[in-house]
Amino acid sequence: MERRSFVKSFPLAAVALGAAPAGKKKKPVLTVAHITDIHITKGDAPAKFKQCLEQVKQHKPDFFLNGGDSIMDASYDKVPREQVTELWSVWDECVQSTLQHYDMYACIGNHDTWWAAPSHEDDMYGKDYVVKRLGIPHRYYSFDKGGWHFIILDGNNKGISLDEEQMEWLSRDLDNLQAGTPTLVMSHYPILGVIPILEGGGHSDSKQLKTLFYKHRDKVKVCISGHEHLVDTALYNGVHYFCNGAVSGFWWGKGDEHSAGPYYYEETPPGYAILELYADGSVENRYYPMEY
Repeated sequence: MERRSFVKSFPLAAVALGAAPAGKKKKPVLTVAHITDIHITKGDAPAKFKQCLEQVKQHKPDFFLNGGDSIMDASYDKVPREQVTELWSVWDECVQSTLQHYDMYACIGNHDTWWAAPSHEDDMYGKDYVVKRLGIPHRYYSFDKGGWHFIILDGNNKGISLDEEQMEWLSRDLDNLQAGTPTLVMSHYPILGVIPILEGGGHSDSKQLKTLFYKHRDKVKVCISGHEHLVDTALYNGVHYFCNGAVSGFWWGKGDEHSAGPYYYEETPPGYAILELYADGSVENRYYPMEY
């Protein structure tokens, strides 16, 4: 496999965002791959997605976080059932053929859900079907690995926000953690960042969430997102916010007059992120561009 994207001269290549422990370099307790906005479809996208996964595996991640929009689109009006099932079948083949020995924890993206089903009682309607296809326990959930706590949110609610039930669950989940437990939060949409100022598309409940995170500032250390297909980093109240681009870049297209390069969306190339998480709650986030 060609590995030119590891050494490609580009400003974002392997840029480290975040803060590692000061002094002598320590070993992370976890290395986590963050892939998002794959938008898998037919054509040459599956081969390129597999190329990306093979490159990610060279970093030897402990597991994968999938930030949502796994399939190209099921959310628009008049999308037929056959198109939805076909896209999920392509997704299954890509993941099963390349990630047999890895766990993947996913959240739901806005393009993953089929709202055009004939009725709400249809087995493929809405979020429950996406939960089933992604093999996740619920539309929002949490788990623990390597001394870190991971929270996966569902921002696909009115105004890009958490619904009341989920907000109450999140508050309880954080309350129940032992003091000082380092925590990573993943949502499809940015909670805070630079990009929502320029593009929109961020959580509308950012103030409520940042207040909750401040209450638990000894725990919440990092929030990661996708949705924007762009890369940014922000630091607020001690929490690092990383928006980590898109595997698909310009939705697997070559781009337009606003694209800085082939497959770029605006100034951002397609790619993925590798996070190194440390026992003291510090983090390094590196974005690796892909050359398709």
